[in-house]
Amino acid sequence: MKNFKNLTLVFALALGLMVVSCSKDTAVVDEEQDTAIGISQDVLEKARSLHFNTDDMQLTTFEKPNGKIEEAYLMEGDIIMTHDQLMNMQLGGDITTKQYRTNNLVSPGTINILGYTGGSNALTSKMRTALQWAVNNYNRLNLDINFNLTFGTNFQAADMVVYLVPNGQSGGQAGFPSGGNPFKFVQIFSGLDSFSTNVNEHVITHEIGHSVGFRHTDYFSRQSCGQNTNEGSAGVGAIHIPGTPTGYDSTSIMLACFNSGVNGEFNNNDITALNFLY
Repeated sequence: MKNFKNLTLVFALALGLMVVSCSKDTAVVDEEQDTAIGISQDVLEKARSLHFNTDDMQLTTFEKPNGKIEEAYLMEGDIIMTHDQLMNMQLGGDITTKQYRTNNLVSPGTINILGYTGGSNALTSKMRTALQWAVNNYNRLNLDINFNLTFGTNFQAADMVVYLVPNGQSGGQAGFPSGGNPFKFVQIFSGLDSFSTNVNEHVITHEIGHSVGFRHTDYFSRQSCGQNTNEGSAGVGAIHIPGTPTGYDSTSIMLACFNSGVNGEFNNNDITALNFLY
């Protein structure tokens, strides 16, 4: 079974064949690097105080749909946080080693989500279809949050924008909510277009899940990636969602890694988690 690295957050969620991860490419070998290069000691200490695993923490750049590049930290494979977001994050209570959500959630109401169609960051036709399917996954549950999907280039006016990053990798990246708002920039990597529409739907649904407050279901082991690594309970919250499993949930859509056989749909535990929170 080949491992492809990274996905992120948690309801109670999904998988099954050739393992891929949420944000990185199709590399089989996980080459360890000194990923803390360029990260100041106070930032590392802040991340550790929030119970993040900083072993794979990286200083990276974050490309917005207009091509503007910003500096950010990458953790757990597909979670992006700016310096201000990380340093202003507070430690949450009720940290456990169970399936969990973050303390940061989205206020009830309509989320205007844009599928970006401009230039080199335009979603492919397959990705646009997958985004529509992903939005349908959420909206059919009649939650306190719902998504109004449009396609275009006016990302400034959107609450969330889903766009392609032409890096050849397979997966995506997103961040956590703040101030009652979802994380705005959901990146989908161009290599994902070589997979089925269902796989694209899975990754987009997963990354939107991060943006509304979920972490990885298997954060405590990253078993879906063929690993035995604890991501850390993290100060954004490790709060068990009632009615969901406390162990490995092999079909959760929020597993850290995905495979080429996923169907892009929530499992029953995902739905339980979403209905409890929203």
